[in-house]
Amino acid sequence: MVAIRVGPPGERQMTNAVARKLESLRTKGAMKHIEVANLLGTRPETVSRWNQGRAYPHANKEKVLLELEFIVDQLSDFYEPDEARQWIFSPQKHLGGASPAELIRQGRIEEVRRLVNQLRDAVYL
Repeated sequence: MVAIRVGPPGERQMTNAVARKLESLRTKGAMKHIEVANLLGTRPETVSRWNQGRAYPHANKEKVLLELEFIVDQLSDFYEPDEARQWIFSPQKHLGGASPAELIRQGRIEEVRRLVNQLRDAVYL
C-alpha cells in the first residue's frame, strides 16, 4: 500500500512515484530502507518519510534514487533480488576492487551503469 500525502496538485503523483521506486528496490534488489539511505547519503528515517509520502527527496537525492532503481531493474533481468543486492555491495574486479555501492556513494554512478551494461551485453550475446 502506498501512502498519499495531500498537497498541491501533482504532488500526489510524485509521492506515489517515489514510493514505487522504493518498492522496486525492495522487491527487485532486496534492499532495505537503511541500505537505500546509506547509498543516497541520507538517514533511514528520511527514506521512510519519502515512502510514506510525508517528505519528498531533494533533486540530487531523487536523481540518485532514480539511477539506483534503473540499475537494480537492469540487474533483475539476470539476478534474483538477493543476488542483485550482493552484487551492489560486493567488490567488483572491473571496478578496481570497489563495490558499486562505494561508487554510487561517491557520485560515480555512471561507472556502475557502464559495468551493468557490459554484464547485460555478455548475458544476452
